[in-house]
Amino acid sequence: MFEKLSDRLERSFKLLKGEGRITEINVAETLKDVRRALIDADVNYKVAKTFTDTVKQKALGRDVINAVKPGELMVKIVHDELTELMGGNVAPLNLTGKPTIILMSGLQGSGKTTFTGKLAKKLKSEKGMRPLLIAGDVYRPAAIDQLKVLADSIGVEVYTEEDVKDPVGIARRGLEHARRNHNDLVIIDTAGRLAVDEQMMDEIEAIKKAVNPSEILFVVDAMTGQDAVNTAKTFNERLDFDGVVLTKLDGDTRGGAALSIRSVVHKPIKFVGTGETLEGIDVFYPARMADRIRGMGGIVSLVEKAQQQYSEKEAEELAKKLRKNQFTFTDFLKQIQQIKKMGNIKDLASMIPGLGKAIKDIDIDNNAFKGIEAIIMSMTPYEREHPEVIKGSRVQRIARGSGSTVQDVNRLLKQFDDTRKMMRMATNMKNPAQMMRQMRGKRR
Repeated sequence: MFEKLSDRLERSFKLLKGEGRITEINVAETLKDVRRALIDADVNYKVAKTFTDTVKQKALGRDVINAVKPGELMVKIVHDELTELMGGNVAPLNLTGKPTIILMSGLQGSGKTTFTGKLAKKLKSEKGMRPLLIAGDVYRPAAIDQLKVLADSIGVEVYTEEDVKDPVGIARRGLEHARRNHNDLVIIDTAGRLAVDEQMMDEIEAIKKAVNPSEILFVVDAMTGQDAVNTAKTFNERLDFDGVVLTKLDGDTRGGAALSIRSVVHKPIKFVGTGETLEGIDVFYPARMADRIRGMGGIVSLVEKAQQQYSEKEAEELAKKLRKNQFTFTDFLKQIQQIKKMGNIKDLASMIPGLGKAIKDIDIDNNAFKGIEAIIMSMTPYEREHPEVIKGSRVQRIARGSGSTVQDVNRLLKQFDDTRKMMRMATNMKNPAQMMRQMRGKRR
């Protein structure tokens, strides 16, 4: 996400290179290029102009601090303004009410149903809430079935009324069901609707009036660009929603909607969808997003994602195994599965400062682990726990079972052994320099 914009901004700031002072002339030249970059990234024209005008006002006449180049000062100003443009501070979800009622709204195909499942999972695991999902999309074929599948995978209940075409009544009766069953969270999935469809807009207004939600979220596909902003404006006029959810942001390399929507509708972006898995949901942090736009990574978000998958106890147990050289293929498979849960591999890597730019032209397949997983799954439980026994006929059998070659299996065994040695060394030594010396010694 934001790859093109990051590249263009970097080129823009190079215009100030070598200048000793920020002047009206070099600022105008730089900001003209910045404005073009924003518009090319599908940022609303008025938003882009207001943004560059504000940056210009703050930059002009400021002497460059000792040892700081004009380009670096401009980067700081742009970063701060990008953060403000996207809302400044994180906007928390309103979880008041007994139960908390969250109403989903948006266009067809925006990802409301999937996001309903993601949000339920997040609030269940992080807040300990007991969600009930209400299937209010009575028009789209298989919408109810989709919600049931999602709910089943996270262990929550779905309230449905098959063959009933009254979403207002379904929402009202579903809420009564939640109160009887002591659910403290109700998320209502609704049908996708066009803002110009008066009958459908009247319907969702009626749902809002019937349930009096704690929070109304407008779900929008980030890949629709400026159309997303225009639609959000119309929906907001009718529903007065509380926040925006940008889905499929991992697939949008321009990201203009994220930069425009806050300024146009004056409502915060609360969540972003970053993948197809149920774990692909992030709280929207404007400052972190500004970091990523500037190519500075999103290391804090990456750490938080990792913490969600790894408990402190698991980390301690893993370290103990590594020290004792007891790390097995079973452990390795578990690590792979946890990494996959964190989201798109390339998107995760881009969160590491400096790495995003290095890998932008490299195609990182999210199925890159499939071959490794197939080989490990073809091993017997005993072989996974005792890799040293995998030789000769065992290698041939594993290769046949996984659809790979003997060379592939041997390569994985060698890599696993090398990795295990290095990880053991790292956990046993407090001094990294000592570890590097030992590794160099082995290569001689």
